[in-house]
Amino acid sequence: MKRLFLFTIICFFFVSNLYSKQYESLEDKVNYYKERYKVNCLNEKITNNFGNGFEELYGTRNMKPILHGIAYRGGANNFYHKTNKRNNHNPLPEDGLNNLLNEGFSVAIYLYGTNFSTAKKILTNEEDTLRYIQNSGMSKETQREMLSLVYDRIKNHNLGPIYLHCWNGWHQSGFVSAIMLMQFCDFSNQKARLYWEQNTDGDYKKFQNIKTMIANFKPFKEFEISKEEQDIICPCMEKND
Repeated sequence: MKRLFLFTIICFFFVSNLYSKQYESLEDKVNYYKERYKVNCLNEKITNNFGNGFEELYGTRNMKPILHGIAYRGGANNFYHKTNKRNNHNPLPEDGLNNLLNEGFSVAIYLYGTNFSTAKKILTNEEDTLRYIQNSGMSKETQREMLSLVYDRIKNHNLGPIYLHCWNGWHQSGFVSAIMLMQFCDFSNQKARLYWEQNTDGDYKKFQNIKTMIANFKPFKEFEISKEEQDIICPCMEKND
């Protein structure tokens, strides 16, 4: 009950804190971010393995779209950071959080718990607020919480996107992304597993618990969206270079 109460309070602040940039529609918001980041498919990177690429999002690593304008995945750029190098097993560096804030993101989710206590939980600038929370997505309850935040941003186009990250941007971020693609883009369990494998930098032979959870996932009825909304937010599976 205490966890549910706290989650309800957090959701209230999320919903009440609209991103200052106003959009006329969901499509308007999606087009803004697609044009800004120049990615169309799930395997296209906004920042690379060393955290370089789109410099306004420095501090992230291996950042890719999950749902255009709604949710993005990746890692935290700690080990390869140019000025603040530290152990890879850490939350986002402060410049990464600030850059997400300045890009209009309203929520960042750390998918592990290691050293999360050292990170700022609320960041603000003159116009917006970014809330940094921890959620592994490894239970039905935490998956519902995560998907609820995503659903809110599909239905309310003036809520800023979410960044979901692990350490490298491979396994855990791929897992929660697979769940979102099954929930919102009609991915089958088999297609979601293939997507997860293709985005692990080749390291997918173990992790049987993740494979089992992808195989067993069933979408939540309360978060169903329309075909029109799917067509707007769902990226193509893979860009062929």
